[in-house]
Amino acid sequence: ELENLSDAPFSGDEENGGSEERKTEINGNSIPATSITEAKINAKAKRRLRKNSSRDSGRGDSVSENGETLKTGVVVPTSPKGKLLDRRSRSGKGRGLPKKGGAGGKGVWGTPGQVYDVEEVDIKDPNYDDDQENCVYETVVLPLDERAFEKTLTPIIQEYFEHGDTNEVSEMLKDLNLGEMKYSVPVLAVSLALEGKASHREMTSKLITDLCGTIVSKTDVEKSFDRLLKELPELVLDSPRAPQV
Repeated sequence: ELENLSDAPFSGDEENGGSEERKTEINGNSIPATSITEAKINAKAKRRLRKNSSRDSGRGDSVSENGETLKTGVVVPTSPKGKLLDRRSRSGKGRGLPKKGGAGGKGVWGTPGQVYDVEEVDIKDPNYDDDQENCVYETVVLPLDERAFEKTLTPIIQEYFEHGDTNEVSEMLKDLNLGEMKYSVPVLAVSLALEGKASHREMTSKLITDLCGTIVSKTDVEKSFDRLLKELPELVLDSPRAPQV
């Protein structure tokens, strides 16, 4: 019986199988050698399939139990834990709506149409400052100096010669802090009118009349003409007929 086993056409693992068969026969259990050989062949095939599946997992290919590669692009979850952690829609179709109605992202102010109530100040807050509640903030416009005055008002008066609306000039001058340069408004207007047409001089006369009492006072107008008379020699250089005009 031992000679028959030694002459069996198996080697390596197959010989080990024969020894296992011999042991089982000695113990009284009859296991055929073909069943042991088939089990080992199936085990090797399964190990080979595992290696191929792990190698091809990064390429999106799946391997079936028969060893065939399926390029379906669908990853079948292998454990119930993978199904629970998968946040994608199981049906493969989403509603296409933003999360939390569009109010869940970073830097989002809230859902469209949401109105926030006025936040009440907590007196018990350690950062609460009683003086801060009584503060009044105002926009301060610095007064114009001589250079900024001429640079700012020259285009305003020149545009007035085009449209002729004294109210528009008055509104623009109210937004400026003229300070002590108020009396210079008629001076600049008359100086520009002397270099222009006769219609410009007539429009300047109307402008000074409308600005008197609102932007400039009568005292400012008197002061402006006194300065014009003192600067008359310089005005003659640009407008020779300035004294007659």
